[in-house]
Amino acid sequence: MSPCGATLRERSDTIGGRSSHFHYGNHPEYGLWYGELSQRGTRVDKTSRKRADRVLKKEGGQRRARVLIALRAAFPNTIPILAGFLFLGMTYGIYMHGLGFPFVYPMLMAMTIFAGSLEFVIGNMLVGAFDPLQAFAISLMINARHIFYGLSMLERYRGYGWRSVYLIFGMCDESFSINYAVDAPEGVDKGWFMFFVTLLDQVYWVLGATLGGLLGNLLAFDTKGLDFVMTALFVVIFLDRWLKEESHVSSVLGLVLTTLCLVAFGSSSFVVASMVAILAALTLMRPKLDRRTRGTDARGKVVAAGDGDSR
Repeated sequence: MSPCGATLRERSDTIGGRSSHFHYGNHPEYGLWYGELSQRGTRVDKTSRKRADRVLKKEGGQRRARVLIALRAAFPNTIPILAGFLFLGMTYGIYMHGLGFPFVYPMLMAMTIFAGSLEFVIGNMLVGAFDPLQAFAISLMINARHIFYGLSMLERYRGYGWRSVYLIFGMCDESFSINYAVDAPEGVDKGWFMFFVTLLDQVYWVLGATLGGLLGNLLAFDTKGLDFVMTALFVVIFLDRWLKEESHVSSVLGLVLTTLCLVAFGSSSFVVASMVAILAALTLMRPKLDRRTRGTDARGKVVAAGDGDSR
């Protein structure tokens, strides 16, 4: 404990004939202490106040440093998304401009909806007949995969206060992939790392959509093939995860089931079907996968590494 912390914690002496029984171990309480003493008309020791102010400034600087470190760590992981989202977002903005909407529409939709392909569909709906039930059904169908994303991130996104709310709102395919597969570097706050991955991804999309809306009548370029950036990103993330994981059971299972669903349902309908199949298979296999991860046998007894149940 710092001398200042000790001084503040020990100030239970009688001041002005009244006992101030407070405990001031954490900085949010310093202000309460000063405030209550001030309300009582008590004169606060100037030296203690200066020491407390120095501690508060130091802790505030440390918090800002942690946030900036997390931002610097998150940014390199989002560079491929920057390349894809900037051009695809501009394509979306140009598309909305072609439908007759000013740049404010794609900008606000990118900020509030942030759902990629759904925003293209919504743009077309805005020029058609008003049908909220149809809009709801189509939105659910297009983004049903996010239900499974959310189930996968329940534990990872828990316990970060207001950041958890934004992480849930801002979860798209790309931010989900990075936050699920990439671990925050050692010494980097995990909550801020995932927050900035999500925030940067949305900033790229909003920026692209806004630029496209503003420059829609000036720009005319062929964006064919740019969407492959996203495919390449997912492949790299999968390979990185493959190299890090000890058991490839879940990865192989995902590949096999996805391929089967692609053959059975076609390229336009296989995503949701494959996710349902993967979720069901992993749920059924969870006890065995947990034993492999924790190094326990079927009775829950800890065994030596490499000697777990492999039947």
